[in-house]
Amino acid sequence: MRTFAIGDIHGGLKALIQVLNKLELKEEDKIIFMGDYVDGWSESAQVVQFLLELSQKFKCVFIKGNHDVWCQNWLKNHNDVNPSWYIHGGKETIESYQAFSEEEKKQHLIFFENLPLFHIDEDNRLFLHAGFTSLHGVKKEKHQEYFYLDRSLWEMALAMNRNLKRSSMYYPKRLKLYTEIFIGHTPTTNYEKNFPVNIENLWNIDTGAAFTGRVTAINVVTKEFVQSDNLPGLYPDEKGRN
Repeated sequence: MRTFAIGDIHGGLKALIQVLNKLELKEEDKIIFMGDYVDGWSESAQVVQFLLELSQKFKCVFIKGNHDVWCQNWLKNHNDVNPSWYIHGGKETIESYQAFSEEEKKQHLIFFENLPLFHIDEDNRLFLHAGFTSLHGVKKEKHQEYFYLDRSLWEMALAMNRNLKRSSMYYPKRLKLYTEIFIGHTPTTNYEKNFPVNIENLWNIDTGAAFTGRVTAINVVTKEFVQSDNLPGLYPDEKGRN
């Protein structure tokens, strides 16, 4: 059995299909999606529908991202349009639902409501959208919104001394809690990297699909990865979140 983690999709169904085709999935494979399925390109509702159908064929874990929270709130109450969400992809997401029935929207709402905020596998690998702050791990986190909003875990890793030994009293405690940690949320393209970035045991696999980057899938054991084409090339008449 292989396990793959797939980074932020942001409404880019064409990119997601490219990645899945490259993986050549087998029935026993497991796919962990890191959140932010919506907001950006024009096929957000279609991405969610595709994922629902994919989960009938393969073992899938869907983690909740911050954009998924905003979409969930809108699906629950169409008058609940977060202004920040609307200008950061929400408008395109709302438009993508125009062809969907109320029953289909209800099924998508159930999908979002049931999304876990993190996943820990049998090898103590942690998967979550953004980060966490508790030095005792995700199960002791007091503010669950950090799971899809926190950037301090990633920024700490970026700033840490690469020569610091794990045995040092100054080594970040959060990185010692899990075998590996996989996140999305902060595009690696912000740092001029269009591929997954690894610092210590932390892997960031959001490779900027919402903007000018790609959707990425990584084998969590071998660290081999596949990517889609750049999203602006797949949606040439759209702007995404650029």
